[in-house]
Amino acid sequence: MDYMIEDVMESLVEQGGSDMHIQAGAPIYFRVNGKLGPQPQFGESLAPDECQRLIFSMLNNNQRKDLEQNWELDCAYGVKGLSRFRVNVYRERGCFAACLRALASQIPNFDKLGVPEIMREMAMRPRGMVLITGQTGSGKTTTLAAILDLINRTRAEHILTVEDPIEYVFPNVKSLFHQRQKGEDTKSFGNALKAALREDPDIILVGEMRDLETISLAISAAETGHLLFGT
Repeated sequence: MDYMIEDVMESLVEQGGSDMHIQAGAPIYFRVNGKLGPQPQFGESLAPDECQRLIFSMLNNNQRKDLEQNWELDCAYGVKGLSRFRVNVYRERGCFAACLRALASQIPNFDKLGVPEIMREMAMRPRGMVLITGQTGSGKTTTLAAILDLINRTRAEHILTVEDPIEYVFPNVKSLFHQRQKGEDTKSFGNALKAALREDPDIILVGEMRDLETISLAISAAETGHLLFGT
């Protein structure tokens, strides 16, 4: 069928869906209101080359090389005027497949999100480490975005984020933002954190702390007078 990935994304957003699944040998699936269902309007069964065409259309050359080397990839893809999407690409049964999650078009508001008031106090601290933990899909990234938005609206700080991928793009309001994406702007969280300490940050956000080097560097950053947020 002659359609672009942006057409599928538009349909997902129009239906109020949260997730999209693309795989060879099956129709595209949407998750809408928590329920998973096929979308035969985009074909009853995707051929492997059609599946790869849709997926690769979202990737730049570096991302394609990374995927072909590692067989797995996390990135983000934005459609102007529609939404941003978090993209996870992987291989299954010898073909590439993908799961896309539609991200909120607006940065979540701290007060409207219903975040516990203790988080406001933590956001106002000048230094230390704050970890947001929870299972996949529990709202860690959304909570962190709301906290950074609160700081951005109330304080003049230099905020440096290291993410994989960047999900929310922050405008400079009162604070100055620099957002770096693993695989695009830095090779690893550890490398980015080492560099961050020489980039005059007041606040650092680390999207993932899953290895000893990153954790050690994060603790060091918090101990040397920075406010660090992580998951």
